[in-house]
Amino acid sequence: MSIEKETAAKKKTSQTSEKDKNLLTRRDFIGTAAGMGAAGLLAGGAKKLKEKETEMPIWSGDLGTPTKKTPRISKASDRFNLIVIIADTFRADHLGCYGSTRIKTPYLDKFAKQSVLFADASAEGLPTIPCRRVYHTGKSVLPESKWQPLDKTDVTFAEVLSKRGFTTGFIVDTYHHFKPDYNFHRGFDSWHWVRGQETDMWKSGPKEQFDPKKHMPAHLWNERYDRNMRQYLMNTQDRTGEKDYFCAQSCIEAMNWLQQNVNEKPFMLWIDMFDPHEPWDAPPRFQKMYRDKYPYDRYLFGYGVRVNDIHPDDLPVIRDLYAAEVTFSDYCIGQLLKRIEEMGLMDDTVIAFSTDHGTHLGEQGCVQKTPALLNSCVTHIPLIIKHPDTRFAGKRIEGLVSAVDFMPTFLSLLGIDDYKNMDGEDMWKLVTGRAQLIHDDVYTVFQNFGAIHNLNWHYFQNIRGKSPGKGPCLYDLKNDPKQTKNVIKEFPKIAKALRSKLQNHLKVDIPALRL
Repeated sequence: MSIEKETAAKKKTSQTSEKDKNLLTRRDFIGTAAGMGAAGLLAGGAKKLKEKETEMPIWSGDLGTPTKKTPRISKASDRFNLIVIIADTFRADHLGCYGSTRIKTPYLDKFAKQSVLFADASAEGLPTIPCRRVYHTGKSVLPESKWQPLDKTDVTFAEVLSKRGFTTGFIVDTYHHFKPDYNFHRGFDSWHWVRGQETDMWKSGPKEQFDPKKHMPAHLWNERYDRNMRQYLMNTQDRTGEKDYFCAQSCIEAMNWLQQNVNEKPFMLWIDMFDPHEPWDAPPRFQKMYRDKYPYDRYLFGYGVRVNDIHPDDLPVIRDLYAAEVTFSDYCIGQLLKRIEEMGLMDDTVIAFSTDHGTHLGEQGCVQKTPALLNSCVTHIPLIIKHPDTRFAGKRIEGLVSAVDFMPTFLSLLGIDDYKNMDGEDMWKLVTGRAQLIHDDVYTVFQNFGAIHNLNWHYFQNIRGKSPGKGPCLYDLKNDPKQTKNVIKEFPKIAKALRSKLQNHLKVDIPALRL
């Protein structure tokens, strides 16, 4: 079922006030939202995509038909709304807007043209839960980057907004948020958990009807992998079509939330999608975009596989499975963005897209995110922010930004300047020209490994153990932006200086550098 426009919202752009030319409030920009309409999802045959998107499959599923027409906006607010979309394990270099020429991501690429793209954004604490602690509190989790629940003393982004009159919603299929006492839904007015991702203990049977060995090469099988994939197969046993895939369900629920809360302005909707995280299990026609035939029917690849069991001829297939997952995630997000536009929300809503980290796809023998190779495959994250002011459309920011900057930036864009208990910076100053840089260096920690990154160099090493992993490693970003060659022996003084900075920032005694 496709989405068609019945009405087009008339856009009205106001001039920036002399008092603040760098930040437009919703009142400054659109004045009043009264009279704006929005189209519903229509039944019927699938609409052909625009000519430039003809290589993309046409959506044959149903992203949900609202039971009622979208209410007309009845009241105005002097603040923008905010929609945040986090897609887990999304490599920046797999987006066309970040330079990919092979992976098909037309919807996010189109979104990037309407937005500000931050070219050099880095994760801070990895993996999943440390990253969410950063996003939801604005506080650094370094030096240890522990996997632990929100602390009782933490003040969350949702709590800050709720106390300032925002209606807040949380749509999640990243199941780690809801493990006992983790409480990431704290402070939200409403939340919805889409069950079943990965090893979420959602369904308990019938175990005997599912055999993971039918979906993977024999040499990748082990008991842990079998348990993980059996749980996933049970969780997905009731699929009837593409609308039942988890990222599609999350986008459907996000549309439903917007449908129900479009008049509850200002609002903040936070969407946290586990895809394209493993298991890589995109619908077949998305997989066929990258190869006609796979070695197994519904070939599954996920956590539990031992990297030493992976053969070289497995890697091209694994890369294609991930690429298909990325393209399917892009498509689902694209349908959500279309719906947002049809609801007339582009004129008064800040929309941000990002991830928590990337993943390895065979680099130096690493598959799936590997702390011991703490390079850009994992640390570099996409970050795209659309502002209602079209003057910012198409901007590319080269300055360093970090995940710890998200909350300070979002609050600034929403006109909230009275909450300061955060460790990051307002990166929008780079967009408006109020600052040329906000960081000289940014830092990332993943288990026992730490990295320091700036515009010229990327350095990582083990920060609390003897195993060197793939480090210590230094990359010359000016001459090797893809980080393919370790030049630590060529530039020992730079490596030692960066190691010293890393140690001082983390405030830990890290092993001495031996060249």
